[in-house]
Amino acid sequence: MKGARVMGEAIGAMLTSAVGIAISPLPLIAVILMLATPKGRVNGIAFTAGWVAGLAAVVAVVVAAGSGLHTTGEKPSWAYWLKLALGVLFVLMAFKQWRGRPREGHEAAAPKWMRAIDRFTAAKAAALAVVLVAANPKNLVLAVGGAVSIATSGTGAGGKTLATALMVLIGSLCTLLPLGVYLLGGSRSAHVLSGWKEWMSLHNAAIMTTVLAVLGTKYIGDALTGLS
Repeated sequence: MKGARVMGEAIGAMLTSAVGIAISPLPLIAVILMLATPKGRVNGIAFTAGWVAGLAAVVAVVVAAGSGLHTTGEKPSWAYWLKLALGVLFVLMAFKQWRGRPREGHEAAAPKWMRAIDRFTAAKAAALAVVLVAANPKNLVLAVGGAVSIATSGTGAGGKTLATALMVLIGSLCTLLPLGVYLLGGSRSAHVLSGWKEWMSLHNAAIMTTVLAVLGTKYIGDALTGLS
């Protein structure tokens, strides 16, 4: 029972970060745009595979490194200081996201790579997904924060592996769900995906501001509680 409770804590600790990654608009919009191109099936699968692999690599590396530093049953003080730093960073990113939001009824300008997506090869699609995981500040900080929560939990190697796999699965829903709709949705899939893209594009700033602000508040609160 104790082992199950500890493993549940590890999963619960990373859940908010995983959900934050899952509702990130940018990868969802990117994969939907790819699926609408002549090479949609191949490039969509390649992009999704790249996203899953990139996210898995980042989370696994941080969990392995953090587990090596955390060798006692009690959560180390550095984990709380790191959470505090990440929480402050989340709040600052939320403020920046809100300040840079487009005017009401307007969409933010699309990145240059979005306008060239119809010319992507499968390799380029997969590489873009990895970049969106590892080089996008919001996704990277979310991934690191969730992985640190797993690494510093009291569960064993098996529990950490399961929590890591679940985090990658949940964090990849932003690409897995559109791909699933495309492959299984039949003739209605294009209409459904188009609606998702338009809604996410219009509400991108509000979504990410809310996610970052909530996560920042939670991380700061957890850190202050642990350090007190």
